[in-house]
Amino acid sequence: MGSGGAFDEIWGHGGPDDVRPEFAALGRWLQDTSQAELDRRLEAAEITFRQLGITFAVYGESDAGERIIPFDIVPRVFTADEWAGLSDGLVQRVEAINAFLTDIYGAREIVKAGVLPPELIFQNPQFRPEIAGIRPPHDVWAHICGIDCVRTGPDEFYVLEDNARTPSGVSYMLENREAMIRLCPELFREFRVAAVDSYPDMLLATMRSVAPRGAGQSPVCVVLTPGHYNSAYYEHSFLADSMGVELVEAADLLVDDDIVWMRTIGGRVKVDVIYRRIDDDYLDPLVFRPDSMLGVPGLIAAYRAGNVAIINAPGNGIADDKAIYSYMPEIVRFYSGQDAKLPNVQTFRCREPDALRYVLDHLDELVVKLVDGSGGYGMLVGPTASKAEIEAFRTALMAAPERYIAQPTLALSTVPTVTDQGLAPRHVDFRPFVLTGSDGVKVVPGGLTRVALKEGSLVVNSSQGGGTKDSFVLMPDEARRQMQSQSQSQGTGK
Repeated sequence: MGSGGAFDEIWGHGGPDDVRPEFAALGRWLQDTSQAELDRRLEAAEITFRQLGITFAVYGESDAGERIIPFDIVPRVFTADEWAGLSDGLVQRVEAINAFLTDIYGAREIVKAGVLPPELIFQNPQFRPEIAGIRPPHDVWAHICGIDCVRTGPDEFYVLEDNARTPSGVSYMLENREAMIRLCPELFREFRVAAVDSYPDMLLATMRSVAPRGAGQSPVCVVLTPGHYNSAYYEHSFLADSMGVELVEAADLLVDDDIVWMRTIGGRVKVDVIYRRIDDDYLDPLVFRPDSMLGVPGLIAAYRAGNVAIINAPGNGIADDKAIYSYMPEIVRFYSGQDAKLPNVQTFRCREPDALRYVLDHLDELVVKLVDGSGGYGMLVGPTASKAEIEAFRTALMAAPERYIAQPTLALSTVPTVTDQGLAPRHVDFRPFVLTGSDGVKVVPGGLTRVALKEGSLVVNSSQGGGTKDSFVLMPDEARRQMQSQSQSQGTGK
């Protein structure tokens, strides 16, 4: 049965002996594969990840060495119908995020209409007045979004938060799939799983599609990293290598006459598109933090002149803000004229006196988060917190209520997971990746499933002891029939 009575995505509510009908083949595989064999395959995956250098660092820890993120071999599976509904909601949401960013850095119609309180935008540290009035090439702001979703039942999906700055984790999605194909090929014979390995090609096509007009047929694209000390450096280098583009640091770029150039041994090369993995604060010392050694002086001037595309666009952080998130149903309705297909989790804005009173009275029941927090830091999970932790958080909350939002503790869905005691349900969340170029919005048919490996835990972040799983998206029956038909005709030599 699911942890604490939660819905299990493979076992439903009935436990291992009551597998959901559409996943009967996976249920048989779980029954037929011994614990020793599962452990052997997991060990093989861990060795491979370590050899590849798929690691991350936990900042602030005395032993902040490089670690691998634990990987679990039991996949999470979405049916074609489940995925179609989820994708529709993701496309609608990301279109609204792009419209919102275009508006607040431009005409600000949503503020004039009274949908959002002005101070929530203009007093927000993630709002960048330096960017106001700039139109990014092709009017695309949020080129790469990671929309964190949770599930509570067969048809109940919710958005937990929006990541529109520099969402990470796509390298784990790709490497997890590589590991599964190598270690569990029988599952791919049993299920027709949509491929995710085209992501680097999709990303490169997205980058090229938003190159400034006049960049020509082969715009020069680069990935800008803060360097190898960054916790996500593996992903930066992995993506640059997969796309066949240069991985650069600030010292590799210079701006001359509002044009970005890359220094190479063959001389300067004009750069058209920069996929930046550096926060706004450090992007350009002439505009943001003057002490930044990670940024490129003059980059924003080149961007303002329309000579370079920056992915994701500077100023996007306000779409990540959890107080703005609480208004996303209204934002979606304002720009699309429709209700949100993917609902938010109920959210209390602690900046509002009535909400603050409720939160302070129910701290032991709620999850409280910093509006600009990430990585599982600066949050309180009330039901599992000690009295001392709750009282310490109460003091912080009362001192600066505008910095926090609170949400009820959801019964997150579970997926069977390999543990020392055998297969057991563990809570999961999901980060699908959504790409927006000049040719529209595309959802990658897969994503990063994060799993809370500690029994009963709801915290899935790798920095807090979470792991990852592969995410299977099953192909529609029609596509499955076509693939079977093709393989049969190839087998008969037709």
